[in-house]
Amino acid sequence: MDKKIISIINQKGGVGKTTTVINLAAGLSMKGKKILVIDLDPQGNATTGLGLSNTSDPDNTIYNVLNGSKKIFDVIHKTKFDNLELISSNVDLSGLEVETAGDSRRAFKLKDELAALLHNSRVSYDYILIDCPPSLSLLTIMALVASNALVVPLQTEFFALEGLTQLIKTIERIKSNLNPQLLIRGILLTMFDKRNKLSSQVETEARNYFKNKVYNTAVPRNVRLSEAPSHGVPVLIYDKNCPGSKAYFNFTEEFLNQDKLVESAA
Repeated sequence: MDKKIISIINQKGGVGKTTTVINLAAGLSMKGKKILVIDLDPQGNATTGLGLSNTSDPDNTIYNVLNGSKKIFDVIHKTKFDNLELISSNVDLSGLEVETAGDSRRAFKLKDELAALLHNSRVSYDYILIDCPPSLSLLTIMALVASNALVVPLQTEFFALEGLTQLIKTIERIKSNLNPQLLIRGILLTMFDKRNKLSSQVETEARNYFKNKVYNTAVPRNVRLSEAPSHGVPVLIYDKNCPGSKAYFNFTEEFLNQDKLVESAA
């Protein structure tokens, strides 16, 4: 199976994770790629940020798939954006860990459903992007087990790298026990302020440690980026000329070039 299931993950909240999911999805779909976003965060911010309600259709969410009451095909929603579909989330997801406590295969549930989806000739996605919750919970583990690769948004602030070491440990554990193919596709610096010395220091440290895994694009702090979700549209559509949009357009190009490089090497 090719490397098309990608989780956007960081167990720390407020690092630009959902913003990255929404705008990478929008950027890729504008390039003609067919995208499915799976909102795996009980807060449902990727759902509302793409213009859907996270309360209006409570029986057709990722929760209903993971608790076994629905098939994944039944819960895919169209968005108002071409080439971009969504599986929504809602607050019921937060109870999943307790509800599935007796199920020894629960960590594989999302993987199994996505395998069924990808083997179905009726649907074809270029990328499936998973917005993970800001914690190292069962939901995150389900995403790590189901994914081919990870994009890690890293806020350029104090303690950012300490939080990352915890995530890397979790990734290594998942690799050795449940998903040996898992890899970090890249690290995206977010909330970058070039006037702030700390931002530059974190960037330098990240590049020294992760080398070419760190994307060249750094996403700046930008008011328009934080306004867009309340309008239910990606910033790339809300204000395509603002610094945040320019950064996410650049990031989309970098992301696509990673696959071009892999293809040309093969």
